[in-house]
Amino acid sequence: MNTPHGAGTASTHRVLILGAGYAGMAAAIQLAARTKRRADVQVTLVNAQERFTERLRLHMTATGQQLGEMDIPALLAGTGARFVRGWVTAVDVHTKTVRIDDSRVLHYDTLVYGLGSVADTALVPGVDDHAYTLNGAQDAALLADRLARLASGTVVVAGSGLTGVESAAEIAERYPKVNVVLAGRQEPGASMTVKAQAYLRAALDRLGVQVRSGTAVTKVLPDSVELAGGESIAADVVLWTGGTRVSPVAAAAGLTVDGRGRVVTDAALRSVSHLDVYAVGDAAAIRQGYGVMHGTCQSGMPTGVHAAVSIVRALNGRQPKPFRFGYYHTPVSLGRHDAVVQFTHPDDSPRRGFLTGRTATWYKETVSASPWPTYRRMKKMPSSGAFWPHGGRFTRLRGAR
Repeated sequence: MNTPHGAGTASTHRVLILGAGYAGMAAAIQLAARTKRRADVQVTLVNAQERFTERLRLHMTATGQQLGEMDIPALLAGTGARFVRGWVTAVDVHTKTVRIDDSRVLHYDTLVYGLGSVADTALVPGVDDHAYTLNGAQDAALLADRLARLASGTVVVAGSGLTGVESAAEIAERYPKVNVVLAGRQEPGASMTVKAQAYLRAALDRLGVQVRSGTAVTKVLPDSVELAGGESIAADVVLWTGGTRVSPVAAAAGLTVDGRGRVVTDAALRSVSHLDVYAVGDAAAIRQGYGVMHGTCQSGMPTGVHAAVSIVRALNGRQPKPFRFGYYHTPVSLGRHDAVVQFTHPDDSPRRGFLTGRTATWYKETVSASPWPTYRRMKKMPSSGAFWPHGGRFTRLRGAR
């Protein structure tokens, strides 16, 4: 029998946050810190795992490097927010309930939807059966175990986006006797300036990574991959980083979603079809003046903070403000001793400036480690998390206040 969980009194406003990624965690800490002294607000964070996943560093976990572990209850400690571990299997926007593990039901008055994205393993035949992914720490650990047992041979990294580039470089540096092939439709660093892209390509060459751009993996077999055009590459290990998909829960719930299943939001990050639902991070289709944002940590955390601030404003009888965000950098690690950081315009187009070498390595690691001090500061000073580049005219929408 299903039983209500966390049902509050008639005067308690229940805020339920689904997903404890960078955006969901920022929303939970920010909202709990801002309502800590209020007895009429209850904040609950739901996530499938108790451990926080450092997606920015999963390529390091995949190569057997030990990272500091941070569990979600510890991150929430002192905020008053509750944590529920479990898989979100359904949302009912009519009864305002969320089903967890198909056995528990949680009620909400306001919902923050942040279930994020994972690698799309349904795009190409054989990926589900024969390829590894970096969807979480457990997946990365499985790959690390396989690589540790690979004395020689070939690793094919499918997908030449930033995740693929970082993974290929990390594997090549960590396992120099292994042949690493990076295959994808686009040239690595395609969004960078010519000089920054050339630096990135030279670093991959130095590490021995064979780049196969302008093609795509069309099939994954137990011991090889097939490329567009019919060519086959022998592969002892395949890492799939090409394309992402979001949870089908939002679409199944009847929330308005875009063609990729992301929740379509208004300027304040509320669902355009259900104003009591906010969407953050990769799970949201957020329009700015330059178009719909793409999911990154640099944009994800601000969406979580803005959703929390908007909820507090609504609880106080005030209208939420429009969300505006402008990109400012694209940092890419190239192993442990090299990196390239492309500075960008707010619309994510490249500026002339970029960093390389040790300076870029320090910059990238500082960025990767920044969520922890940011979360700690927000516990004590919530307003400290509410600063990010708004992007000026690039992000302004017509009609948005």
